[in-house]
Amino acid sequence: MRDSRIRVERIAGAVGAEIGGVDLAGPLDDGTIAEIRAALLAHGVVFFHEQRFDAAQHKALARRFGPIFVHPNFKGSGADPEVVVIRREPGDASIVGEEWHADTTMCAAPPMGAILYGEEVPPFGGDTLFASQGAAYEALSPGMQRLIGGLRAVHSDRRVAGPASGMNARRATKVREDAAWQETTSLHPVVRTHPETGRRMLFVNHSYTIGLEGMTEAESRPLLGFLLEHGHRPEFTCRFRWRPGSVAFWDNRAVKHLALHDAGPYRRVMRRVQIVGEAPV
Repeated sequence: MRDSRIRVERIAGAVGAEIGGVDLAGPLDDGTIAEIRAALLAHGVVFFHEQRFDAAQHKALARRFGPIFVHPNFKGSGADPEVVVIRREPGDASIVGEEWHADTTMCAAPPMGAILYGEEVPPFGGDTLFASQGAAYEALSPGMQRLIGGLRAVHSDRRVAGPASGMNARRATKVREDAAWQETTSLHPVVRTHPETGRRMLFVNHSYTIGLEGMTEAESRPLLGFLLEHGHRPEFTCRFRWRPGSVAFWDNRAVKHLALHDAGPYRRVMRRVQIVGEAPV
């Protein structure tokens, strides 16, 4: 791009780009923020390397894109509710995010996006995969697009919070388990329209979507199961290999993601700040 403040290089056909030429810890002018946002909207997720910033700078960066979203359940490692530290220790049986998901979609207004920073990154493993839900929707047949166009899905946090029993006994997301926890549910369209680009995209995910409105979970399962699996076909995805100081910034409205649990004997520590979104339409 002529006169661009940043360098943008695509890393896959459907989703993902790396951005260079910017120090996220430094003072960023409005033009640079606008270019980062444009790249995010164009590619669904953008990546940065060789960054160094603390939690306060992390939050300041997130606020350039919107107010900070506070997760209603997640227990962070510190006292700051605006920051979530995600740890993977050697020997952990499960990790945060090892199902294909969009973040916190049981909320009436799920986060617009998240900025994830690699504090301690293993020498191998622990990659993150992303899948374009716009590409997934566009690959559906016209008949399937018509069928699902008016449907709404039930999103719940029962699989990722609450007592560790039944279906969530081995859940990957380590959140609330106290007696005061109450299930949160919301209805969202199966196909949402992106509020900034106007692109239509699937909006269902394994971690939170439990059924279709007006149907039992058993009745929902065949169609919902197809859509969930279709949404991360390989041609819709990219894979990101982390380095110390790497950053991933994803549009939670436009992509699903998954963390790989293959780091062997190594620790993995990530810091995340989410950004407030809007009710899907």
